[in-house]
Amino acid sequence: MPQHFDTIVIGLGAVGSATLYQLARRGAKVLGLDQFQPPHSLGSSHGQTRITRLAVGEGDEYVPLVRRSHEIWRELEAATGQSIYTRTHGLVLGPRDGAPVHQGRRHDFVHSTIDIARRHGIDHEVLDHADLRRRYPQFQLHDHEFAYWERDAGFVRPEAAISAQLQQAQVHGATVQAGVRVTGLAREGGHLRVDTTQGSYRAEQVVLAAGPWLPGLLGQELQHAWAPKLAVYRQVMFWFDVAAAAPSFEPSAFPVFIWTFRDGPDDSIYGFPIAEAGTSAFKIATAQYLETTTPDTVDRTVAGAEKDSMLQRHVLPRFQAPGAHCTDARACLYTVTPDHGFVVDRLPGWPGVHVASACSGHGFKHSAAVGEALAQQVLDLPERLDLRPFGHTLRGLAV
Repeated sequence: MPQHFDTIVIGLGAVGSATLYQLARRGAKVLGLDQFQPPHSLGSSHGQTRITRLAVGEGDEYVPLVRRSHEIWRELEAATGQSIYTRTHGLVLGPRDGAPVHQGRRHDFVHSTIDIARRHGIDHEVLDHADLRRRYPQFQLHDHEFAYWERDAGFVRPEAAISAQLQQAQVHGATVQAGVRVTGLAREGGHLRVDTTQGSYRAEQVVLAAGPWLPGLLGQELQHAWAPKLAVYRQVMFWFDVAAAAPSFEPSAFPVFIWTFRDGPDDSIYGFPIAEAGTSAFKIATAQYLETTTPDTVDRTVAGAEKDSMLQRHVLPRFQAPGAHCTDARACLYTVTPDHGFVVDRLPGWPGVHVASACSGHGFKHSAAVGEALAQQVLDLPERLDLRPFGHTLRGLAV
């Protein structure tokens, strides 16, 4: 007979590891499955750092998630001794009269962020170009640009966060099976049976948190109205050595940032201070939503032309970084809905099956709280946070 669990979590990246941890700490008998060895560099949860910010310009519904995630990061740091969340302050920059696009969303992202901060009482300032030049001379600004500044913004270390949650999940009794690929899901005798390359398991409930593998997970038997609408995009993160100006790019001097322009429909960049002691490279990236891919066919190598384009287009003209040169570049994957929101919902027609696609390029900062809310939903406990805004039917993804 297959081994039986209360819940099986498929995929142990940002949301999956968080859900496994939160279920285990509440006493559930849980199994986590991943086809690789998490944390790994093949999906969406790698690359040293992810931005976190309380005023989430994507919408008011995200603010409670990121606030709770900050609390969970601190709890995990205390339990494991790992550094997960670093406060650096943060900037959201753009033209004062409005930039048209950020992350595929056609609205003025800086002003939206300011409005959300005001509504939620988030500690912030609004800086004009003169303020910015005095405080952050590393940025080469135009006179028409201004910024939102947030005190509690910073970065989360994704690999450390996933490792800490998996470690704590096992401390609380969870079973983790890595290097195991799921091959099927079926109903059997009133339970759910999960078939894998290393045998079958039974559970009362299953959480699908497979990131970019989710759209094609398990074949036609689990296809649903909105699965084809989840698009996967290749993104690239770059690290540029700024040894000649390294002190001005340290976390104490340089904030995380998101910077929107008018140069094109997808023209924005985001970045981080130097995140590792003893190094002198800061991280910068942009996002593209023109060419889709799959996790099995994506080109994970980064060409020299891509590195040179980032240097010439964004680093040299926008930062005081003499001698900057690319020392590393890595591809990652965004799984994106049509409105760049989240899907966190029960799978229609499959009682006991929950789906979490909380990415769209801005998911990691929320993942710890999404995992907690999912665990409460699975266990039918009072929910601390409201997941209803992320239901697929409410967000218009169902046919």
